[in-house]
Amino acid sequence: MRRQLNTLYITTEGAWLKKDGANVVMDVEGKERARLPIHMLESLVCFGRVLVSPPLMGFCAEQGVTITHLTPNGKFLARIEGPVSGNVLLRRAQYRTSDDGVGCADIVRGLLIGKVHNQRAVIARGLRDYGSKLEPPEREDLERARTRLSRIARDLLHEPTTNGLRGLEGEAAQVYFGVFDSLVRHDGEVFRFTGRNRRPPRDRLNALLSFLYTLLTHDCRSALESVGLDPAVGFLHRDRPGRPSLALDLAEEFRPLLGDRLALSLVNRRQLREKDFTVAESGGVVLTDDARKTVLTAYQERKREELNHAFIGEKAPIGMLPILQAQLLARHLRGDLDAYPPFLWK
Repeated sequence: MRRQLNTLYITTEGAWLKKDGANVVMDVEGKERARLPIHMLESLVCFGRVLVSPPLMGFCAEQGVTITHLTPNGKFLARIEGPVSGNVLLRRAQYRTSDDGVGCADIVRGLLIGKVHNQRAVIARGLRDYGSKLEPPEREDLERARTRLSRIARDLLHEPTTNGLRGLEGEAAQVYFGVFDSLVRHDGEVFRFTGRNRRPPRDRLNALLSFLYTLLTHDCRSALESVGLDPAVGFLHRDRPGRPSLALDLAEEFRPLLGDRLALSLVNRRQLREKDFTVAESGGVVLTDDARKTVLTAYQERKREELNHAFIGEKAPIGMLPILQAQLLARHLRGDLDAYPPFLWK
């Protein structure tokens, strides 16, 4: 199994990243604040006004370390990477399957079975942890939602078309996010969740979810590129200039685990509070600098936890799961696997 490497997140405005031997060095206001060997890193993610020296850019490209620039709120700006790797025959198979109705639907079905199963697992975990503290109507709503998601997962097995599968995904999202507020164990209206919204997020929990989804999509894109797949050509998400459609596809089955469940943990454990968010005049809500650091630390810690991968039959760090799923997708596209096996969280 491939060794899990680190992602270095730089959130300090005005930081200067440079190369010193085989190390990445971060200076802030003329003083060295961090130094890491390049062989320990998989990627650099820079938030806001972070400067990178040309020698470091070239060195990272040679070593296969990507550099991604995001706005302070997590919106993608640019990505610097070296020569594209991968087997051209694998990518050609990916393009053919994306254009083939049956082959595309087969992969979408696997992705969505994983997503809906894992959404159901989030609700089941909430019932297990907080069921006895919920009012009877809330508990019953969660139990009904869990039952409906189980039915939708079964329906996905028999739906032959990609558009039909997308329709079932929409139904699952409506059911899941319709009861998501009951999983938030925080007093008052501060983290009240009334539905998914974005661009920009209009409440604190949506701002947190959007930020986590951005981190997850970055990891999925890196995983796909590491096995030689084109992150821009997807199956569930159709082609659009500038959109990493396949990375968004792969992220779907991990959103409940690395996005939704982590967001609930941060809120329910009081690691994030009202003061950790700011509301713009336009109504958009963003995390503060300190809150982003809290989320990044929790995200990295969650990635180090281990879970059992049912298909492989081994335990693996959560941070390795996108790479394992990318490898399984590549094997399916090559014809080594009859179907794409989704990751199912228990």
